[in-house]
Amino acid sequence: MALRATSRIGSLLNARTTQGFVRAPVSLIRHISSSKPALQPSSSPFDEQTSPNPTLTRHAETTPALHQFGSYILQSLPKFVQQFSVLKDELTLYIPPSGVVPVLTYLRDHSNCQFKQAIYVTAVDFPERDKRFEIVYHLLSLKYAARIRVKTYASEVDAVPTSSGVFRGADWYEREIYDLFGVFFENHPDLRRILTDYGFEGHPLRKDFPLTGYTEVRYDEESKRVVYEPLQLTQAFRNFEAQSPWEMVGQGTPGKRPDNLKPLPPPPPPEQNKK
Repeated sequence: MALRATSRIGSLLNARTTQGFVRAPVSLIRHISSSKPALQPSSSPFDEQTSPNPTLTRHAETTPALHQFGSYILQSLPKFVQQFSVLKDELTLYIPPSGVVPVLTYLRDHSNCQFKQAIYVTAVDFPERDKRFEIVYHLLSLKYAARIRVKTYASEVDAVPTSSGVFRGADWYEREIYDLFGVFFENHPDLRRILTDYGFEGHPLRKDFPLTGYTEVRYDEESKRVVYEPLQLTQAFRNFEAQSPWEMVGQGTPGKRPDNLKPLPPPPPPEQNKK
């Protein structure tokens, strides 16, 4: 296991940067790769850039240390970590669903990580992708005052292994993702809706969920209770295609970038009072 391979060189990783991350020298990474046969990471559907951006100078001291730390984790867990990226002072790991439990356990228990808290778990919907859902784990290490982000992916029919066995607080976060996105979590102790009402149809945070919903709720004076009724629209069919970059129907228009925006003309001078 990667834990045994790194235990022999754990003493070399005690030097840390001022930002709280491990300073993994290049010679150490070469030692890890040469001590056993090189394993190539599996293919990744993510398209984020993995190299530091040299144009960003605000975090110039932190970015190289994070890149070295990400390379160290990639060499330690080549079977599960597909790639990593560094943006400013943020390190992100990209893993397949099968690596959720091993990678989170490694980040929680390894002496050079100690990410003991799951700040939150969320999801993002990308309808144009084959694996449309992106599940994001945000972890915090109080010992090293550091944060790390872990991303995995799933389709509408794929099940992601639950992380509640690693971080107990992820239980309700995964229930929220199941409720709002419809992502199934395998071996979850209590996977049921948590935010929407009983009998709710659909998952409201999916990009293809209609803004009007499928039913409407009102209080019935005669029965003295809340009733659900089919949604009634004044117009049977409405085409929402418009000149908007956020419209999900049709092509829409590309969003304007700040460098393309033209400044407003100066206001006209005030008219002098005529005598």
